[in-house]
Amino acid sequence: QVQFVESGGGLVQPGGSLRLSCAASGFTFRNYVMGWYRQAPGKERELVADISSDGGSTTYADSVKGRFTISRDNAKKTLDLQMDSLKAEDTAVYYCHSVVGLSTYWGQGTQVTVSS
Repeated sequence: QVQFVESGGGLVQPGGSLRLSCAASGFTFRNYVMGWYRQAPGKERELVADISSDGGSTTYADSVKGRFTISRDNAKKTLDLQMDSLKAEDTAVYYCHSVVGLSTYWGQGTQVTVSS
């Protein structure tokens, strides 16, 4: 079955960096668009960034452009999110996501807290 396992979250000071990773299994990873979403307390889940199946095209939320970089390794079946210049408003649970066939899949999420 399709499965995503995120890692790399934690507590970081404003201006710091974190790198999130998502290990995928159970489907042909290289064929599908992948994305990172986040959900802050009391807010709706929102798209942070996504990447095309071959990694050649990326999109970012305006709030993270220039600070976050999404990437993928199709051989390793992994999706990464490099987060730099972190701000308090980036605090959220971050989720790995894809639509495979007719179904939407999410990882369990990893908590990112930006605080001094």
